[in-house]
This record gives sequence, C-alpha cells and structure tokens, in this order.
Amino acid sequence: MLIFIGLGLYDEKDISVKGLEAVRAADNVYAEFYTSRLMGTSVERMEAFYGRKIHLLDRSDVENDPVWLEEARDGDVAFLVGGDAMVSTTHLDLRLRAAKLGIRTRVIHSASIVTAVQGLCGLQNYRFGRSTTIPFPYTSRGKRIIPETPYQVLKENLNRNLHTMLFLDIQSDPLERYMTVNEGAALLLEMQANASEQILDGRLAIGIARAGSEDATVKADLLVRLKNFDFGGPLHIIVVPAKLHFMEALALVTLAGAPPNLAVEG
Repeated sequence: MLIFIGLGLYDEKDISVKGLEAVRAADNVYAEFYTSRLMGTSVERMEAFYGRKIHLLDRSDVENDPVWLEEARDGDVAFLVGGDAMVSTTHLDLRLRAAKLGIRTRVIHSASIVTAVQGLCGLQNYRFGRSTTIPFPYTSRGKRIIPETPYQVLKENLNRNLHTMLFLDIQSDPLERYMTVNEGAALLLEMQANASEQILDGRLAIGIARAGSEDATVKADLLVRLKNFDFGGPLHIIVVPAKLHFMEALALVTLAGAPPNLAVEG
C-alpha cells in the first residue's frame, strides 16, 4: 500500500498521531520537499522524531520515473509531503498512477496552508476562487519572461468577486530560493503594467509568512506597500481579497493590521 501522509505546516511535530503511527509502521519511508517545505525543521530532526530513515525524492523520482512505487505492491510505503497530502496535483497524479498499477492507496490528511491562511487573516473560506502560483521570471533568447497566468487568474476572480490565494515559487536548481511577498507583489504590479491596466492600483492585499509557526507574520495593506514590508524568513504567500464582508473587514484590521480606511465592507 502507498500511504500519503501530510506533515502539516512548519516542523516535525505538526504530523498527526495517525500519520506518525503510519510512518513508524511502514516498511519504507519516502518524502518530497520540492512542492513545499517544513521550514522549522530538517530531515535529520524529522528522522529523529519519527524514528525512521527518510529517503528523499526529487521531481523526476515522483513525476517521471517513480520506480520506488513497486515497493508498495507487497509492503507499506509511506510518502511524506508538506502540508496536506492531496493539495498538490502532483500527488493526485501519483495516486492515480499507483491505482493504475493496481497498488492500493491511503491518505492521512494534515493541516493545509489553504485553510491556515484563511484562519490567520480572517477571510471566509467559501469566498475564495481559483488559486495560482507566481513563478520566478526566466530568460529565453536573452529576454526576461514573466508568465502572465497569475495576473489573469487574479483578474478572473476579482470579476467574480472572489478572493485569490497566490502561492509563491520555490526554486531548488541551481540554488535554493524562496519567493518573498515583496517579490511577488512587485511581479504582480509588473504584470499589470505589461497589460496597461490599473486594477491593482489602490488594491488591498495580505502577505503571510511562516504559517504554522509561533512567529507567523500577517500583514494587510496596499499591494504596492507590501513590496517594502519586512516579512522575515520563508515560506511566504499572498492573498488578494475581493469585496469584503463586514466580519472580514474587521478581521483584517484586528488580525492583520490593515488600515481601517482600506479594510471596508464591499
């Protein structure tokens, strides 16, 4: 059996009791940390707490050539991921691939950044539209390229009066790098300039850093001002709200330090 186990948000102790029991009982334990990271711990600390050796997988091991899946035919294989086990489409694809091979699967859920963000800033969960990721720019034929998809998704959600959660890119090759709220906000404004539009001018946004930790930072202000706010270490995420319910407006002022004149009921 292939057992997908969510590890929670921040450190090795965020795993559920059910998940920990499954890790300790598994024949082999694998993990991938390219879709997300537990920034408050290390593999060594996880191994010490779980009492098991963890075999790290890279993107190609999971998405291209998961030969290790064969071990789940006759034994129990634990597959560890940050956050909840099934938020990433990469993990759903792996589960479907295992099912096609006749391998039984099980999912042990844990805290997800999706619900944590909503709890930290006070926005209502049913008000969110499609989420998206802001990738780092890249160079092609000597030209700097900024993918426009995040901006288009944001526009579509705002047109439907829905909040938008924007995940920020994690880069591991050639160097490990985590996009900050500051970089993400600057890229969104650059996308807007490229489109010759103004929908983000005067737009309230929320930056969140280190969700799940004791020193999580939550700050709501104009998107242009978030470019200069010090959020501290990773991981970061951006939320751009649509029109606010009166309770959401109050929550952003109380929980995220939003200027009262900006956090107004829509």
